[in-house]
Amino acid sequence: MYLFIYNNAEPASDQLTGSRDREVCFASPHKMELSDSVVKGLQTLADPVYLDLKSFTIFTEAAFSSLLSFPTGSVFDYPELKNMDQALLKHCHIATTTFILEGVKQNADRSTICSSLEDLKFDSERVDAFYVLYQKNKTNLEKLLSSIDRCPPHITDVSWRLDYCIKNSHVHKVNQPSYLISFNTENGENNGASSKQNFSCTLEQLQDLVGKMKDAAKSVERAAQL
Repeated sequence: MYLFIYNNAEPASDQLTGSRDREVCFASPHKMELSDSVVKGLQTLADPVYLDLKSFTIFTEAAFSSLLSFPTGSVFDYPELKNMDQALLKHCHIATTTFILEGVKQNADRSTICSSLEDLKFDSERVDAFYVLYQKNKTNLEKLLSSIDRCPPHITDVSWRLDYCIKNSHVHKVNQPSYLISFNTENGENNGASSKQNFSCTLEQLQDLVGKMKDAAKSVERAAQL
């Protein structure tokens, strides 16, 4: 994999000319492409001044784990990462998970992964540590990606109504309100076929759902600002 960086300096003999704006482009047999934002995040991760090898390994393990499970707390809830710039750490996390998923999607081999990281100034110890984790988790990540629809259904509308439960299935008195929620969804891959997803929940469960959705929305907003 080759990394070409264009800037305002005079182009060297092995660089392409024609643009004076800074651009970053990766080219490889697997056509693994990374945006400028991802490149910057990974270059920060490669810097031993920012993360020593132990912290780097912990951070990378957390990045893989965040893709394969739903964290109960912060992805960076480790003593070794507490004193880091949290905004920069989140940028590195987005860059790392993007790189991981792109590698799995392209079925990148050791040569592609290692040369890519070396081009980003990763030293040999970090390259080896990253690849060990990549190889360890690759199969599970492949299963995860294969289980995700190329175009999952999206919500077009939502409705709800208040219900009142007097007894449960065991004929025990309950006497508490519940909410019947209905999501109208549309499948982009099936000629726009629509369907409904219905479920009921208590007030506490609904509040928990709304809270988690707000957290997800804030995460997306923060990622978009990086």
